[in-house]
Amino acid sequence: MSTNLTTDILALQKKIAQANRELTVLYEVSNAMRATLDLDHILYIILTCVTAHTGLGFNRGVLFLVNQKERTLEPQMAIGPESGEHAEKIWRYISTIKPHIEDLIKKENVAANIERSTLFQSIKDLKIPLEINSASPLVRAYHTGVGVHITHDQIGHYIHDAFLQRFKTHELVVMPLKTKNNVNGLIVADNLFTQKPITSDDLRIFTMLSNQAGLAIENANLYELVRSKSHTDSITNLWNHGFFQERLSTEIEAALKDNQPLSLLMIDVDDFKRLNDTYGHYNGDIVLKEIAQILKGCSREDNYACRYGGEEFAIILPQIPRAQGLVIAERICKKVADHPIQLASPEEKLHVTVSIGIATVPDEAHTKATLIAKADKAMYVAKFSGKNRICCL
Repeated sequence: MSTNLTTDILALQKKIAQANRELTVLYEVSNAMRATLDLDHILYIILTCVTAHTGLGFNRGVLFLVNQKERTLEPQMAIGPESGEHAEKIWRYISTIKPHIEDLIKKENVAANIERSTLFQSIKDLKIPLEINSASPLVRAYHTGVGVHITHDQIGHYIHDAFLQRFKTHELVVMPLKTKNNVNGLIVADNLFTQKPITSDDLRIFTMLSNQAGLAIENANLYELVRSKSHTDSITNLWNHGFFQERLSTEIEAALKDNQPLSLLMIDVDDFKRLNDTYGHYNGDIVLKEIAQILKGCSREDNYACRYGGEEFAIILPQIPRAQGLVIAERICKKVADHPIQLASPEEKLHVTVSIGIATVPDEAHTKATLIAKADKAMYVAKFSGKNRICCL
């Protein structure tokens, strides 16, 4: 066999091996992303496939999502070693146990990896404006929808870039995550520790993976939208009764497990039946909507303001003891009483009040049924004691 023929056969075998690797990676990634619609899990799967030895094998990866409301790119997750020494330790471990990608992407790994990622902690507060004339390679990739490869020779042009000042590297690739013609996120990846050059083969398979990832993120977002709507009250836009019951069970379980307090406020609109009889149900709905907005304004992001039913509302306050819950309840009482509600008729404004009951885990209850019953009883005591007040038993 001639030397040229042997060389050609070896080159062909290498191409076949590369193609098989790419198909295997894409097949496994596709299967993994079809297994869940949880957005955090999807993002973790994507980044793991970018950085795992059985995936694309980059050293580090950061995933950004687009905040359409603020028109910014915001980091959501990052995976990568903290140092060269840490990288060596990880790779020695991986070479010993040879984990399959299915083992790496288990859902229970998500929270733990996010919390201990120093890479993510270093960039999590970044918000990169999507200005059309921005010099940022991330923004360029977003607007063009095309991957950006910053080589070792080009990296010096970006010394003032806000992201690269924190994500210190010698070479990187920015890959847009697309669905149809829209970009819903970006992945930034590099090989800081191995210094392995990013090749055209790397870019090709990364592009194919990113196209799948963009669709998976879009599906997760659509699922979350539908799920949110199914759990949202149509009049007040607060969480509905079904969500309240489900979330309260989860939060009580977490509170008892972590030995943390949880307070529940039950809130009832005073004289609501008389209000409906006097002004009509349309104006009654206006009152409910206005009060709902006040409850949202008095709630933190990790609180859950819900419509319990009729004119009754509830707010779940994780990690809030009774004393702090009373302060929140007092603020709600005052804001509702001071708020003039514009009824359907322009010349009519109305002032209403609420009565609030509070109960706390573990002080008054250890179960959901007991907690609701205690808070509800306290609310009725408040009503029968003169209304427009707060009561705890």
